[in-house]
Amino acid sequence: MTKLNYYSVQNLLSSRLLSKNLKINIYIYIYIYKTIILPVVLYGCETWSLTLREERMLRVFENRVLRRVRGPKRDEVTWEWRKLHNEELRDLYSLPNIVRVVKSRRIRWAGHVACMGEGRGVHRVLVGKPEGNRPLGRPKRRWEDNIKMDLRKVGKGGDWKELAQDRGRWRALVNTVMNFRIP
Repeated sequence: MTKLNYYSVQNLLSSRLLSKNLKINIYIYIYIYKTIILPVVLYGCETWSLTLREERMLRVFENRVLRRVRGPKRDEVTWEWRKLHNEELRDLYSLPNIVRVVKSRRIRWAGHVACMGEGRGVHRVLVGKPEGNRPLGRPKRRWEDNIKMDLRKVGKGGDWKELAQDRGRWRALVNTVMNFRIP
């Protein structure tokens, strides 16, 4: 789905109708990325249960889009055109990477779910335990497992539902997850 959304705006990003001066302005790149691409890609990300492979695929997709939007860079020594490296993209855009955005939105949504109460349908679906026998093999990672892992990475273990009852601390925790360095 994400590639389909990106390719739908590809003509705009590579249009020759936009002047070179306009394309050089970095704010237009950030504007296009933040207002057109990210909202479509991240729709419903609060309920995603991502594996490490899927997180990597999201980062690769983000770097690919940012490279496409920015275009190649001319090397100052050899005067040859080359792709931007990942570190250059991070320095150029200085935006939190897409995985951090997903994790912070998921943590924020977890706070809403914890405050809803056990009678609400959303709470039962996201936190509840289904009845019946499990299939053979390793269990799939659940949404709640991702919440616990994200909180452990920032040093907040324990019961996340109790922690979410204090809105001020939970809001600070969401900001910590957004700014936490993810490899």
